[in-house]
Formats: sequence, C-alpha cells, structure tokens
Amino acid sequence: MESGPAIFAGMVFCLFGGGLLAWIATSVRRHRPVAQGVSPVASVTVASLVSLTSLVVGVWCLTRL
Repeated sequence: MESGPAIFAGMVFCLFGGGLLAWIATSVRRHRPVAQGVSPVASVTVASLVSLTSLVVGVWCLTRL
C-alpha cells in the first residue's frame, strides 16, 4: 500500500529534474538566458542545483520501495 505514493513521488521528482536539466541544456546551447534579469552563471548554477537535487530525491524515493 505504501509503495504507490513512493513511486508517484519518485517519478514526479525525476521527471521534473530531468525536464529542468534538459531545458537548462537547451537554453545554454542556444545562448538564451535561463532566467531573465539574473547573471547567466548564477542562474545556470542555481537551476542545475535544483535539478540535480530533484533527481537525487526522486531516486531516493524510488529506492525506498
């Protein structure tokens, strides 16, 4: 019974982290800003950290099954 919410949460975190990481890579490759009005280096760094944190939490949720 408890594995359903863990699978759902893990997949949501993994999809969000993967989507954000793909968006960051696409933006950087096309030389577009990741966030408007913010230093490009800072915005890529913060967004990458959020993306990787989300992926780690998602994998952690999936390993708790």
